[in-house]
Amino acid sequence: MFGNTTANHKLRLMNMLKQDQAAIGTFMIFKGVRTAQIVAHTGLDAIVIDCEHGNIGDSDMHDMVTAVAGSGVSPIIRILGPSGTLIKRALDTGAHGILVPMINTAAEARSVVSFAKFPPVGVRGQGSPFACLEQGLATPSEYVAKANESLITMVQIETVAAVNNIEEICQVDGVDLVFIGPNDLALSLLGYTPAKYTETVFLEAIDKVVAVAKKHGKKVGILVLDGEAAKKAKERFDLVVMSADVRALQAWYGKELKVAKS
Repeated sequence: MFGNTTANHKLRLMNMLKQDQAAIGTFMIFKGVRTAQIVAHTGLDAIVIDCEHGNIGDSDMHDMVTAVAGSGVSPIIRILGPSGTLIKRALDTGAHGILVPMINTAAEARSVVSFAKFPPVGVRGQGSPFACLEQGLATPSEYVAKANESLITMVQIETVAAVNNIEEICQVDGVDLVFIGPNDLALSLLGYTPAKYTETVFLEAIDKVVAVAKKHGKKVGILVLDGEAAKKAKERFDLVVMSADVRALQAWYGKELKVAKS
């Protein structure tokens, strides 16, 4: 799990996970500094800047990390996939961690860890003058000295193969959190999505991931739809990501327009 680093108050999510406190986050699909600031000031512990499915480019990613971290919330970047170039670019923004989708084997998880860590643990190159700023550190050198122990490496479990290999994935040193992607997991297991959450094979897969993660000392996260689901999920998950900005907008306008047009 996490190293024995001196507590850094800027690292909100890391501190909560270390203290075994359930954290609540959300996905951001829309780009924009002001959007990021508004969402960050709602009381969230973390915001996952979604560079996999969102309308977020490289420059947007940099700006949003600054806006989120400056609001006292932990910015996490979901990247496109397990590429060393993408991992380095995401972490160079000063993000407090990464979420890597579609990790199906221990070998893939080890590769993610290697790309995310500086030598001698991994192969990440240094050079960003920005990363230290979002961590509250004075110099890039200080950031490099602390980063291997202070960044959160998350891998996403969302296929049959990943569930079958979860024992081995959870034994990879440097993987801090396994994150269940229920929509793709349902698609892989059931052939449709979203799940109804009554399907035995789906529920058993989630139970297996949670049990194995806990056994190996890994934190575990999941995506949920709303506050009621998040409240329930906090009982067994360490990170609960509650829907996304785009869904919040749709839900509010849909509800209020129904009233307005009635």
